[in-house]
Amino acid sequence: MASKRQIFSQSGPLDLTFVDWENQCHRTSVAASLVQGVYILERDRQEKRQGPQALAPPWWDFFHFQLVRILVDDADLSIFGAVYEFKFPPSYDNYQLVQNPPRYVIAFRGTVIKPDTRSQDIKLGLQFVRNRLQQSSRFNLAMEAVQSMAFLSGATNIWLAGHSLGAAIALLVGKNMVKMGGYIETYLFNPPFPTDPIEQIKNHKLKRGVRFASAITAGVAVALTGHHQRAQIDDSFSRWVPYLFLNPSDPLCAGYIRYFEQREKMVEIGHGAIARFAKQNSSPSGRNLFSGARGIDFGASHLLPSAYLTTNLSSTRGFNQAHGLHQWWKSKHWQFKLHQFRMLLSMNLRQRLLLDLAYDEGIMGRASKLPKPYMNQNKDQFKSKELDMIYSSKLEAVAKKYRRNKFLLAARNNPSCNEKQSYKKRYSGKHRSKAGD
Repeated sequence: MASKRQIFSQSGPLDLTFVDWENQCHRTSVAASLVQGVYILERDRQEKRQGPQALAPPWWDFFHFQLVRILVDDADLSIFGAVYEFKFPPSYDNYQLVQNPPRYVIAFRGTVIKPDTRSQDIKLGLQFVRNRLQQSSRFNLAMEAVQSMAFLSGATNIWLAGHSLGAAIALLVGKNMVKMGGYIETYLFNPPFPTDPIEQIKNHKLKRGVRFASAITAGVAVALTGHHQRAQIDDSFSRWVPYLFLNPSDPLCAGYIRYFEQREKMVEIGHGAIARFAKQNSSPSGRNLFSGARGIDFGASHLLPSAYLTTNLSSTRGFNQAHGLHQWWKSKHWQFKLHQFRMLLSMNLRQRLLLDLAYDEGIMGRASKLPKPYMNQNKDQFKSKELDMIYSSKLEAVAKKYRRNKFLLAARNNPSCNEKQSYKKRYSGKHRSKAGD
């Protein structure tokens, strides 16, 4: 017997008898409903519900969409996606002139924990964690469908939408379309974000300190990349701003909230050039984003330079509600925020020194406020490069580099002969090679 959540008349957004396509909440409800339609298509297939017994059609018919294609996974023959076409209602004479509905919507479902789909969906989830989702047949089928529709009607007339694993596929497809010059409006509901090992630290003060040091370490390293050449960075990805729908109580997607919050905090320090790269390079999953932003490879499939975040602030009970799709047309207690990425085009030596000084100073200042007794008793438990930076041995090295850079900057601002000779004397040979790290 079908559950209430599968039946549109019992759980769908019945209040949207007229859709204002300029209203973001309306657009969100429609996109989420079309994704739900894909879930129910697969459930209809598994339960062998056809014709009048099928429960999926109301999820798109209600909004004047027509199902034009289903996407079937080669591995398990499950329905994982659908292509919908919008049909203008005959009752609106000037509908097309005053509204801007999508011509096509391509939607992808997430994981379905049922015998027919469980194995393949979990396998794809593991591929996502290992950043290999683009090697799956499901992604290739999704990419082919989106490319064909973009060729038919243009990328600006298409929406992408997905939930959970389907959001990961939609995100990856959208990023690949950007590389081809196509910017598609994209709705990502509860997209998964791989958990950073730092999040396993229980002490909140220590966790903040490690995040800070990690971001600084990676940010300075990235900023100093290209010491002998100017960075030529393509800002194509920064101009693509997908819509992310997140719930802080959902452990699978809450990482995006921390990801963008941390980057914002780094910008507030006053040196946004580093901050815009720091978080992306402070974990194994983000180390390739900088090179990708230059047009080589965009790195981990889940990372985004820009996004429009919608956070559900309503109270949710348990994982199923926090990760569920129904919240995006039922709850309206949302918080909206745009995170726009701006590229760092070039940086001369003086700018690099200033940034290096500021962030080394930040490491020392922040480390002095951390609860050192707690850190010491957990030193063996949390061994990492970031924590080593906080402990005294590495902190001393940072302090030496900080003094060296401060001296060098003063010498460049007032390049007298005595200062240059003093610098050469103090930082020559072996000592100088260490200072150039």
